[in-house]
Amino acid sequence: MRRVLLRIFSATASSAVLMLPAEGQEWTASQPDQLPPVTITAPNATPPKRIARPKQPQNRGARSRTAVRSNQPVTAGAGGVTPGTSSDGAAALQPTAASAISFTGEQVNAVPFVRVGEALEVVPGLIVTQHSGEGKANQYFLRGFNLDHGTDLSIKVDGMPVNVPTHGHGQGYADINFLIPELIQSVNVRKGPYYADVGDFSSAGSVAIDYLNKLPKNLAEVTFGSFDYRRGVAAGSTAVGAGTMLAAVESIKYDGPWDVPDNVRKMNGVLRYSQGTATDGLTLTAMAYSNGWNSTDQVAQRAIDQGIIGRFGSLDPTDGGTASRFSLSGNWAQSSEYGQSKVNAYVVRSDLQLFNNFTYFLDNPVNGDQFNQLDRRTLGGFDARHAFDWRFGGFETQTRVGMQSRYDDIHVGLFKTEQRAVLSTVREDRVQEGNVGIWADTTTRWNDWLRTTVGIREDVFAGRVLSDTPENSGNAQATITSPKAGIVLGPWYKTEFYGNAGYGLHSNDIRGATITVDPIDKVTPQDRVPLLVRSKGAELGFRTKAIEGLTSSVAVFVLDFDSELLFVGDAGTTEASRPSRRVGVEWVNQYKPKPWLSFDLDVAYTRARFTDFDAAGNFIPGAPAWIASGAITLGSETGWFGALKARYFGPRPLIEDDSVRSLASLIFNARAGYRFDNGLKLQLDVLNLFNARTNQIEYYYLSRLPGEPIGGVADRHVHPAEPLAVRLTLAGRF
Repeated sequence: MRRVLLRIFSATASSAVLMLPAEGQEWTASQPDQLPPVTITAPNATPPKRIARPKQPQNRGARSRTAVRSNQPVTAGAGGVTPGTSSDGAAALQPTAASAISFTGEQVNAVPFVRVGEALEVVPGLIVTQHSGEGKANQYFLRGFNLDHGTDLSIKVDGMPVNVPTHGHGQGYADINFLIPELIQSVNVRKGPYYADVGDFSSAGSVAIDYLNKLPKNLAEVTFGSFDYRRGVAAGSTAVGAGTMLAAVESIKYDGPWDVPDNVRKMNGVLRYSQGTATDGLTLTAMAYSNGWNSTDQVAQRAIDQGIIGRFGSLDPTDGGTASRFSLSGNWAQSSEYGQSKVNAYVVRSDLQLFNNFTYFLDNPVNGDQFNQLDRRTLGGFDARHAFDWRFGGFETQTRVGMQSRYDDIHVGLFKTEQRAVLSTVREDRVQEGNVGIWADTTTRWNDWLRTTVGIREDVFAGRVLSDTPENSGNAQATITSPKAGIVLGPWYKTEFYGNAGYGLHSNDIRGATITVDPIDKVTPQDRVPLLVRSKGAELGFRTKAIEGLTSSVAVFVLDFDSELLFVGDAGTTEASRPSRRVGVEWVNQYKPKPWLSFDLDVAYTRARFTDFDAAGNFIPGAPAWIASGAITLGSETGWFGALKARYFGPRPLIEDDSVRSLASLIFNARAGYRFDNGLKLQLDVLNLFNARTNQIEYYYLSRLPGEPIGGVADRHVHPAEPLAVRLTLAGRF
């Protein structure tokens, strides 16, 4: 440990990290990923001089996509992003990379979406979809990755990590069905392995979602829609003693267009107490979530073509699941003459049962191939950090140091079932897994147009597997060091240029690091996989506001992995695979000609390939090349408002030689409504406006329908997008 600390502090003492925030900017205590600036003066030392910079005005555009409204280019700050102030008091991230960006809760909720996971499609270049029932974690696509249910996309809510390792369904599983969109204060986005304060699952990107401490007005809302959609939400806040208590509850009932109704039964609750200020205060938050559902999983295209089932039919009507999540978290912040400190701590209890049948009668021609995946865990952890200002050779500098740790106590299992009745156990394990990350970074402003960034991170992972097959039990541990660096040039003509590079990682399922024999036959030898896998990436880009009302950014990136994690469709799991490289470009635009009118256009292209030789081919299954979205939002605090959003999801290779490809999809969602002076709101959402007959997800693998050859048939397996649907909302604020 001493060597680790010496390495970290020697690196930061000789270099610089993220930029310092402008005078007058604020920070929000609930944000886990950054700290506000603090200036300290050593005894008998000359007080450090602040470089004068223009103050950023508040963001008054409720629906604009950019975080900063000033006519000056954005400036960055410690942590890769410097908070500003948005119209609702949310901290607005100002990036030190061309791809870093922040959104307010108002921006997130300004456009319609089918399911809560799609709220994250506010992130440029991100596709959020679903291949099963509405209680299962979403499927994520970003920067040429099929991220399965979260691998390599780190998601945090109120400082709590959502991704979980060694999961029953897939590594990095990130279920955000417990999210209540109306409570979102900000969504803070950083892409690439360039930031010292984020570790596992963050190589493609990281998304930090922060909740409000106080609602401007209490809220009561009901929604009725197609396919028996029902939603009710109530939320309010009030003064309690020296602080504020916020409470919210949500209930959803939904069947969907499926021949076998989803019968979603979802309940959500939040209770939050906050006190003090952003730099000297605390929050305590309790969350509870419960859900049960049926699911129409992806089905073989030939079953639809042959008329065995309809487009929205199921090949196993007993698929589905249950999920619950209970959490308690706290945030504490304090400033003093020695700097700014912040600590976030949490404990989470979650339970998931999934019943899936992806191959029908391929493995078991008599009872079918349904299986049950169990994941039951208790996890806890903390994130502690401290920031202080100092002078490096006369140059203004800020250094941050931090430690993050979590521990998961896991019961995970895989069982063969028929109509949800257990037939046999494939494997059942108890796992204890923990990790510690120590990091530091430093930012130096060399002059008015140059800032440099360096940081370093050390991650230690260790755990123990107790398997029902003793040969697969064991201990595993690994350590990895990840240096980071960045540079910001400008502003010139309201334009800044960015360069970033860094090393990152993702963890593999620890059971793969201790396995020795096939858990089914208990005899066939199995190769182990490394517990930690290296990633490395770089990015060049710029952001400009040279045209009045338009903010535009371009980022060109490369990202390499020593081992790709791939989703295996016929097994419902992720497996370590071949080394890979992605090279891509992202173009993000927001134009706001009027305070009540905003236009957005995001386009992303990625070339994703395996980098080793294999006769099967070098295309990465499921990796999208083109992703694009565009939106128009209009309206003000009262009167008419509306939105139109288009989302394009390009075709993907489904096998390594690219001989089978998925369909592309283009889906439009629309909204129109009216806000009355008395606080009432009437809103109509039209989802899949043009009733596009496309698919949410596609895979290609072997499956077997009754009467087909024992060896099965290779086919495209699809989950269709929901048809045109309407939802009417009546809401009141008081």
